[in-house]
Amino acid sequence: MDFFKYHALGNDYLVVDPQKTSIELTPQSIRLICHRNFGVGSDGILFGPILEHKQMRVRIYNPDGSEAEKSGNGIRIFSRYLHETGYVSKSAFTLHTLGGEVRVRILKDDASLIKVDMGCATFRSDEIPVSGESRDVIDETIVVSGKPYRMTCLSIGNPHCVIPLDDISGELAKDIGPEIENHTMFPNRINVQLIKMIDRNNIRIEIWERGAGYTLASGSSSCAAACAARKLGLADATSTVHMPGGQLAVEIDGNRRIHLTGPASSVAAGNFSADLRMAIMEA
Repeated sequence: MDFFKYHALGNDYLVVDPQKTSIELTPQSIRLICHRNFGVGSDGILFGPILEHKQMRVRIYNPDGSEAEKSGNGIRIFSRYLHETGYVSKSAFTLHTLGGEVRVRILKDDASLIKVDMGCATFRSDEIPVSGESRDVIDETIVVSGKPYRMTCLSIGNPHCVIPLDDISGELAKDIGPEIENHTMFPNRINVQLIKMIDRNNIRIEIWERGAGYTLASGSSSCAAACAARKLGLADATSTVHMPGGQLAVEIDGNRRIHLTGPASSVAAGNFSADLRMAIMEA
């Protein structure tokens, strides 16, 4: 099979296994494959497993052809694929991403529920990165289309800009998300979360993903929202994050490590047609 399609709360990815297909991924071919009219259609591609030096690695590609450092939903999806195809036999294992090592635990025998240790967050500007002097980027002002917003920025292996508001919507995320993503403050662009506190253990968010656009759900965005809310004194250590696609559980332990728990679902497996394969080769 050329691809295996999964989704996590409506955030869909294609797994492309280099052991099972000879398709070459380039920014151009990734954009074509992910295109919902001209290709298979997805929010990204998970390329792997890449087996080297006794490590198992996955590369995560956005639909615009850029490479993401880390993805909470992508990691859960890829972990289910590894479980279903026999690459892993134990319930706990380690994956390597561009954004660092992650530890995974399969919670159900069918791998439909998975917990991921996403590592620790940093709010340091030079590690996110955010331009300007070295500092913690907490409750600062960003001006978007002439309007000021209060933002807290952090990295959990990939960069996030979290904006608490009294009212949020998908329309607002689509409106201000692209400008924030590409703002000059963020040299590597940034993911954007608009958050509304329901109570200290429940957060509602809308997401604009770097390189992907408006997204129904995001694991790393859920972690970022929970960490920012915790840092601002708005949330406790355990949160349920509510998104248009569903809910994820985030726990920040005593060592500041972030644990993400949620589902991953299988959709389909298939081959690229001769026409699409030719278009991919020519892309």
